Amino acid sequence: MSESTLQVSLPDGASWPALGLGTWRMGESPSSAAAEEAAVRTALEIGYRLIDTAEMYGEGGAESVVGRALRGALNTGLKRDELIVVSKVYPHNAGRAAMRSACERSLRRLQVEQIDLYLLHWRGSVPLAETVLGFEDLQRRGWIRRWGVSNFDVDDLHELDAVPGGTACSANQVYYSLSERGVEFALAGVQRARSMPLMAYSPIDQGALAGAAALRAVAARHSATPAQVALAWLVAHPGVIVIPKAVRADHLRHNWDAMRLQLDDPDRAAIDAAFPPPKRKRDLAMI
Repeated sequence: MSESTLQVSLPDGASWPALGLGTWRMGESPSSAAAEEAAVRTALEIGYRLIDTAEMYGEGGAESVVGRALRGALNTGLKRDELIVVSKVYPHNAGRAAMRSACERSLRRLQVEQIDLYLLHWRGSVPLAETVLGFEDLQRRGWIRRWGVSNFDVDDLHELDAVPGGTACSANQVYYSLSERGVEFALAGVQRARSMPLMAYSPIDQGALAGAAALRAVAARHSATPAQVALAWLVAHPGVIVIPKAVRADHLRHNWDAMRLQLDDPDRAAIDAAFPPPKRKRDLAMI
């Protein structure tokens, strides 16, 4: 694998990078805002081009952190069309009017004119038909380019399909890691068949896999870290976009370098022995 070949296709034919930057838990404290903004800027300097955030993260704080970092990068030569900005709307804001207001706030915090992918964060009480109408309204306004969902299982996607316009869903973001492989039983295959990316959040289990003893032998064979093995295993799956969160510069670089790690059959067999694939349908894991 190389950084240039790790691309994921979207239903509309666009290609996006298989590794991006997550921002969950950013923007929660003013005391850490400067370091978090610097982290996003560092990520962009390293080569990250996809940034994932949400109005929920820090109640808009993460979007503000991302917005300041993006503005600084754009002012120093980075082009907007090189960047992919992903954000999410709260379920209680998924009605047509509320979504318009929520998106407007997100655009203002992100300091961009358009969000590249706008996701329903999880299902709530608003009917999916109304949510789709809200997304379509935002597309007509030019405020979002594409829309998608998060934390949807197979049945949820089928229900969405039955809604007028529902088949235009561009992505589904779910919890997917070595210790949470349930999506492999059915969901991942359904999405691959549609060229609908599966965006994997918490890909190293909020850091827990960084110390996984079961990955140390594989990591040692490649002069890598367990976290890099966990990320490399994920990005090698077709149709998967991995969005680990990191603030420290060394973690950002290590995550990026994981794309160069090529696992072989013995590596994958050892990983499967330690983290077995699902043999039956499981409830969708969520954090």
